[in-house]
Amino acid sequence: MTDTKYQRAKAVISRAAGAPVVVEEIEVEFPRRGEVMIRMAACGVCHSDLSATNGTIPMPAPLVLGHEGAGVVVALGEGVTGFALGDHVLSSFVSMCGKCRYCQTGRPQLCDQAAKAAISLPDGSVRTRGLDGQPLHVFSGCGVMAEYATMHVDNVVRIDADVPLDRACLVGCGVMTGVGAAVNTAKVEAGSIAVVFGCGGVGLNAIQGCRIAGAAMIVAVDMSDAKLELAREFGATHTLNAATPDLVKAVRKLTGGGADYAFECVGKGDIVAQAYGVLAKGGKAMAVGVAAPKDSTTIRTGSLTFDEKTLTGSYFGSARPRQDFPRLLALYRDKRLKLDELVTRRYRIEEAPQAFADLAEGRNARGVIVFGE
Repeated sequence: MTDTKYQRAKAVISRAAGAPVVVEEIEVEFPRRGEVMIRMAACGVCHSDLSATNGTIPMPAPLVLGHEGAGVVVALGEGVTGFALGDHVLSSFVSMCGKCRYCQTGRPQLCDQAAKAAISLPDGSVRTRGLDGQPLHVFSGCGVMAEYATMHVDNVVRIDADVPLDRACLVGCGVMTGVGAAVNTAKVEAGSIAVVFGCGGVGLNAIQGCRIAGAAMIVAVDMSDAKLELAREFGATHTLNAATPDLVKAVRKLTGGGADYAFECVGKGDIVAQAYGVLAKGGKAMAVGVAAPKDSTTIRTGSLTFDEKTLTGSYFGSARPRQDFPRLLALYRDKRLKLDELVTRRYRIEEAPQAFADLAEGRNARGVIVFGE
């Protein structure tokens, strides 16, 4: 019999690195002080979730997956004042304490507390357990690939209720990471030249971020011609297959001497080097993709000095979630940000293993698990 302190829910779980995900019934504890329980409506199937299952992002098992979710608040913990029952919310996989030096200086994506909430809530505990009573870790303090999730309010952002939740959820990671890399990290200027390596969910959003910022030339690079065709829909003005001989030279020729901005959205050190290599003097390259822990990048050190090039990272699109999530949704309402077109396929939670297989094979721009269908 279920403990009255817990809500039964189906969830997508990683039980072992390299093994397929499984769908299990779990129990989610009702919120404690400073927490909310959310009835999840939709969750994007993000490459970071896949990376947590295959060892690219080392994570302990068992792990409740999901960090790109949207839903409705159904229970409030003691002391919660910023949310009400019925609020529509998005998960933020970065916890925002509001007190550390990064939060205080407007860089909450680097919050010190976030590292403590990689597999749990910020206090190190979890609100999830198996039917055997054993605790379950939660990915990035969220664990929102489940019918219900209890999270600390530092990981939750309230949004207006007029955006369908199966579209809004994408803002919680892929859209924010890609658009933010262009708008927040790179600060792409109107009339500039940009190159985006990798046209998956994040890369497509980097492309539309460059478009929204007014870039005059946006070159998309990918191994898949189908993804390159999709890239044009999101704003790419030119495309190149990544198998093109001497790719860096080809991009520099196409761009008339090099790009002002380049975005690596794959998570490979050699592609980061390519992104840096296509830059014109004074250009800026962003490493956006999540690389394996031992991956590395080699560049010519002198080019940093004599060409004044910049190589930097972009984590979560340098997001300020409580400001940026609503702004991105406003762009969607204004038909300037594409969300509908990102959703290649919707899955029931029972179809999660297929969703992850499709992601690994690169079949989707974004797959979305929709709960209650």
